[in-house]
Amino acid sequence: MTLPATPPLSDPSLPETERADPRFSDLETRPTSALLEVLLGGHTKALASVAAALPDIERAADAVAARLGRDRESRVVYCGAGTSGRLALQDGVELGPTFDWPPERAVFLLAGGVTSLALAREGAEDDEASAAAMIAEAGLCGRDVVIGVAASGRTPFTLACIAKARERGALTIAFANEPSGPLLRAAEIGILLRTGPEVLAGSTRMAAGTAQKIALNLLSTAVMIRLGKVFRGRMVEMRPTNDKLRARAERMVADVAGCGLDRAREALDATGGRIREAILRAEADNLQE
Repeated sequence: MTLPATPPLSDPSLPETERADPRFSDLETRPTSALLEVLLGGHTKALASVAAALPDIERAADAVAARLGRDRESRVVYCGAGTSGRLALQDGVELGPTFDWPPERAVFLLAGGVTSLALAREGAEDDEASAAAMIAEAGLCGRDVVIGVAASGRTPFTLACIAKARERGALTIAFANEPSGPLLRAAEIGILLRTGPEVLAGSTRMAAGTAQKIALNLLSTAVMIRLGKVFRGRMVEMRPTNDKLRARAERMVADVAGCGLDRAREALDATGGRIREAILRAEADNLQE
């Protein structure tokens, strides 16, 4: 049996994220200063792709906030493979320490499982059956939100996650860097981050990954703000779990409540480190003077 020929990197039938940009065919011959400039240019392009997607990110943020705010048992679920999956997981795990998002309300579906965070698992991103099993095991339903990320927009694992989640009534959001990717159409809200060919052909951990990281940050932060997790521009739901964060919490309470650091520390001690409550307590103490 003769296999079909693999199209060259310049073939326009390839996803944009897989094509080679002829401007960089001499990449390895350039001096380091010039090399760094063109690599940085790729990341600058990533920022522009996110700016173009802001209306769709806004629509997604409002929809996600509405869904998560409706039911205290609703969950946000991140899914993906490879770099995209790792970036999705990175965004989600920060919700707890930054916004006190309950760990039971954040679910991570990564192709190959958590071991693939540090060690690539061959064929994991093509495993649709694994995706379907993970969705079923998580017990997703209509109160949940599922966010899928794939540079090419056609990763089988991520596509299956989104399709199965949507069948179960979950709100589905998808990020992709390739306009023809079916993932954008599979989700209820598809968000295109069109970064085009990479400076280093096919290395979607570069511009595509940067765009995904920024867009995920924007979405999750906007959602948490809409859910009331921010007060006067401060992370008042932050968990002060180390010396640096404790000092930040003290400054936050002192600044917002208009009191000294000593009173801020006392208020935090009295409220078990809960910043929002500490602010209210410090403000009440100010009024009693």
